[in-house]
Amino acid sequence: MIELNNICFQYANTEESSLENVSLQIPDGQCVLFCGESGCGKTTITRLLNGLIPHYYEGELKGDVLVKGLNVKQEELYDTARIVGSVFQNPRSQFFCVDTTSEIAFGCENMGLPEQEIRERMRQTVRELNMEQLLERDIFELSGGEKQKVACASVSALHPEVFVLDEPTSNLDVNAIEDLKKTLMFWKSEGKTIVIAEHRLYWLTELCDRVVYMKAGKIVLDISMDEFKNYSEETLSDMGLRTLRMNLHRDVKSAPGNVEKMVLRDFSFSYEKEDAINIPEISLQEGAVIAVIGQNGAGKSTFSRCLCGLEKKFKGKVMIGEKILHRKQLLKQCYMVMQDVNHQLFCESVEEEVQLGMANENCRNVSDVLENLDLERLTERHPMSLSGGQKQRVAIASAILADKPILVFDEPTSGLDYCHMEQTAKLITSLKGKKTIFIVTHDPELIIRCCTHILHLEEGTVYDLYELNQEGKDKIELFFLPACD
Repeated sequence: MIELNNICFQYANTEESSLENVSLQIPDGQCVLFCGESGCGKTTITRLLNGLIPHYYEGELKGDVLVKGLNVKQEELYDTARIVGSVFQNPRSQFFCVDTTSEIAFGCENMGLPEQEIRERMRQTVRELNMEQLLERDIFELSGGEKQKVACASVSALHPEVFVLDEPTSNLDVNAIEDLKKTLMFWKSEGKTIVIAEHRLYWLTELCDRVVYMKAGKIVLDISMDEFKNYSEETLSDMGLRTLRMNLHRDVKSAPGNVEKMVLRDFSFSYEKEDAINIPEISLQEGAVIAVIGQNGAGKSTFSRCLCGLEKKFKGKVMIGEKILHRKQLLKQCYMVMQDVNHQLFCESVEEEVQLGMANENCRNVSDVLENLDLERLTERHPMSLSGGQKQRVAIASAILADKPILVFDEPTSGLDYCHMEQTAKLITSLKGKKTIFIVTHDPELIIRCCTHILHLEEGTVYDLYELNQEGKDKIELFFLPACD
């Protein structure tokens, strides 16, 4: 049994409470979805359950958090970790080892379990999660979905009674999401209690028993999944929630009138002896909004870093009209929003952050972009004190205000709720024809809303390139269906 009794929490150095008088009970074996707009308090709930609040994230905490009879507020983190296993949005943030086998064993070793028991737990976990092919691998060479699976295995080997997951699918492709779903189904069959904070909802309808909807730090709705599944798309949109049905039938966006071409030639990059990118030549439309898709590990993020000139060993060039851009020129012409935006937030306030890359001061532009991304009330906040979705929007605002001709977004809707995904899509659409935009994404809802073309990469090379017309939309729907076993 999990019990939250009259919980109030305010992070240190913030003026607003993250949770206000939150009380609820979760019976053993139940799978619960916490949902709501960015900043609603759902991530704070997960941090309370695993003890990161108050032992890691400082602030003022009132009320009691009880997990299987353990008062989390009073116990040490290592004691809570025996009962509560956590899987974070970015699995890299919870890795301690450089190879997969050591990582799966690490938690058990840290608990001081006997060697024979550790080996038995590892064998059992690997067998149950069907991941024999991931043993003895370099963690840094894994795809996003493979990293998430290793993170799940390292937690599962601890045999916790409760699993807590925060935005676990934000950077996963459709097949990796299906794999994660199977893992959670297994945990549920074992009678484990599962708590998930998530924006992508469609994959959870057959998994979760209960839905807790939060707004401004309060529980607004607490209903069964069966009841929640009857909500209309309009109702979900009004609540700031994403679709439950993966419906991609929307008006497709036409390509911009500008017919100037951007040609990528001799685009290649290798990690030691392994080719990561190999694109002899491809012609793209300048001023287009191009979705870069592909399975986890297809080379999308590497392609993005090469395009921005961030990889020193990158070979290739970009030709726009008479201009030829090599790596150093690309550094000046491109702006990239990274998958993990924590790496590119430097300033003391949101207002300073979004103006950092601006060539000329323009207060009106700053104000308009902040308003369009729902950031105007956060201008004085420190960027690192924001929620994941808020940080993402700050990085997007910085990219737009930097006034570079080429913008690259790596998973820009990671951690964004429905409303802010829509706002981001509208802002990107407004730049169509003015800038050339590349969006690395696993989010079909974003693609349908703002992209004009799709560049499909697999194994570091171009698998397909097509315009987002009716034929292209049909291809998207096929791509975002999970592969059959």
